[in-house]
Amino acid sequence: MTTFVDRVVLHLQAGDGGHGCVSIHREKFKPFGGPDGGNGGHGGSVSLVVDPQVHTLLDFHFRPHVKAENGRGGAGSNRDGGNGADLVLKVPDGTVVQTSDGTVLADMVGAGTTFEVARGGRGGRGNASLANARRKAPGFAELGEPGEQLDVVLELKSVADVGLVGFPSAGKSSLISVISAAKPKIADYPFTTLVPNLGVVRLDNHTFTVADVPGLIPGAATGKGLGLEFLRHVERCAVLVHVIDTATLEPGRDPLADIDTIEAELAEYGGLADRPRLVALNKVDVPDGRDLAEIVRPDLEARGLRVFEVSAATREGLKELMYAMAELVDQSRAAAPPAEPTRIVIRPKAVDDAGFTIEAEDDGSYTVRGVRPLRWVRQTNFDNDEAVGYLADRLARLGVEEQLAKAGAQPGDLVRIGDREFDWQPTLYAGAEFVPGARGRDVRLEEKPTRASAAERLAARKARRQRPADEVEPAPADGNDAE
Repeated sequence: MTTFVDRVVLHLQAGDGGHGCVSIHREKFKPFGGPDGGNGGHGGSVSLVVDPQVHTLLDFHFRPHVKAENGRGGAGSNRDGGNGADLVLKVPDGTVVQTSDGTVLADMVGAGTTFEVARGGRGGRGNASLANARRKAPGFAELGEPGEQLDVVLELKSVADVGLVGFPSAGKSSLISVISAAKPKIADYPFTTLVPNLGVVRLDNHTFTVADVPGLIPGAATGKGLGLEFLRHVERCAVLVHVIDTATLEPGRDPLADIDTIEAELAEYGGLADRPRLVALNKVDVPDGRDLAEIVRPDLEARGLRVFEVSAATREGLKELMYAMAELVDQSRAAAPPAEPTRIVIRPKAVDDAGFTIEAEDDGSYTVRGVRPLRWVRQTNFDNDEAVGYLADRLARLGVEEQLAKAGAQPGDLVRIGDREFDWQPTLYAGAEFVPGARGRDVRLEEKPTRASAAERLAARKARRQRPADEVEPAPADGNDAE
């Protein structure tokens, strides 16, 4: 069973931020010393880094679920929680990171290349950090923000300068074992090579890598055999070499037909038409193989292909083939644009960018989208009225209330932020100043009691005892009228 894996689905979960702490400092003769709740720690992020010592995605195949460490919660006495440790995953050179729908997130080429694929959640602030001149002792703290959670697809595409393509048992593995220090498995049956083999060729002052792509047969580009799994490994190759078996005993096989078949599969896979080709007529050490190579060579050269008669067993013609590979690789490197240093790109926020958008839905509701409103909602403890009032104040200061009114929202309409839904009541929040109250409560959210107060009940009793005006006898004007 092969231990090479070049495509995996990774389930990533960044660490959640730690919750902030609600605490009041108390000591002898100082029962209320002010808020001292610490902040929660940030959750750990998940990053990918290219490691030259890693050559396969096998570890992720057996452990596809990855989770970073959560941040720890804050504590009293202004003690902040610790941050969660970041998780760094080592991947091979040439790994492509993409979403489930095929959107490429990163193409990781080069040792040390790093990509943060899932960001950890922010830690919530404690009540000590939330205190201000008006809210001197907050009775709430922020919750930790959940870390990012997503599924990504990792695909390994070998980074090689030259790709050897051909039918099974054409001698590709033997050829790469001779021209480089690679030691692939070699046997006399088809599909001996089940994994791409990479070898480094050093010739005079030339150094380049060669990849052996296994399993190309008719129908490989549509998933037949092993071709579809390994055709991706020729995408980065600058030069393609057709390795042709001139001593095959299979009926219906000849060098011209083999090349036409492989070219058809490469064309169907796509994206390889501009790569220069070389043809290596292998196994010319066999008499029948040499005769067939001499017969088909004029036809191949008539197609504009450079042909080399080689033998991996006797090493005949290999030096000329290696020089031709080095020449084409040098031409490809010279034609490539020079690598530019990474530039720092500054993208200032637009003047009219409010940081959020409001969308009117077909059902009459409104959806608020934006990084800050969504983060604020996630960090709010909705079991605490004071925390809800604080969220309302923040949204009002950001301009959400004003924009909802401009969008046509009416009191009582459904407003959605993330996975939370609210009945919009602008009279409760918009423009209202904070009124201090008991910790954990907000007087603006309190419902008015239905039972009448003592003063109202007393006034009602006095009203009931008072006689109507038409039943009251008029008082005499003066004392003489009494006589």
